[in-house]
Amino acid sequence: MTNVELVGRLAAAAAAGSIVGVERERLLWAAGLRTHMLVCVGACLAMIVSAYGFEDLLSYPNVSLDPSRVAAQVVSGVSFLGAGTILLRGEVVRGLTTAASLWSVAAVGLAIGGGLYVPAIAAVALIVGILAGVKPLEERYRDRLAIKEVKLKAPSGALTIEVLNHVAGLRASRVRQFLVRPHAEVGYEEITISFVRLSKTSVDEIADRLSEMDGVQFVSDDAI
Repeated sequence: MTNVELVGRLAAAAAAGSIVGVERERLLWAAGLRTHMLVCVGACLAMIVSAYGFEDLLSYPNVSLDPSRVAAQVVSGVSFLGAGTILLRGEVVRGLTTAASLWSVAAVGLAIGGGLYVPAIAAVALIVGILAGVKPLEERYRDRLAIKEVKLKAPSGALTIEVLNHVAGLRASRVRQFLVRPHAEVGYEEITISFVRLSKTSVDEIADRLSEMDGVQFVSDDAI
């Protein structure tokens, strides 16, 4: 293994890490371009040292080396960086995807350090595709599963569950809760309808139809 080849592998690892890092940098995460490049280059160097750094010792009798031991330590050792990117903001855990991308580029660096260029390139393409391409689909899926509410102020008895079923049609099966409370204004009720597994477009359509009913003075919908 020549020095040129070794330097080329380190450069390739830096390039691979930068491709993934750019996507994270676009979202202004703390672990962005430089972090992903450093992790990938460091993992690549660890693999090079593990595979080729002790070749002179193999000339001694009863000496054997296992390059996979260092690679295993890299995979577990990079976890502290991933833990540093995971934050608890209120009741929401953020940073899991960035932690996974750091762990993935470490594996990419190990692959390049071992000379497995084709799998490394394929992995980078898949990682970037998952980070950038799957996110819109994931958001649409989560939005569909989210509970959405429609709140109304209507005259007492004007809106019943039977009327809602007629307005919603087949989408009435998506009604999770129908809650009626006395309103502060005499003769009116405060009605809250919760939907589940229904798109915002469908909820807005139902809200529009309800707002056209006689006596309904206010309609709003908010996703929980």
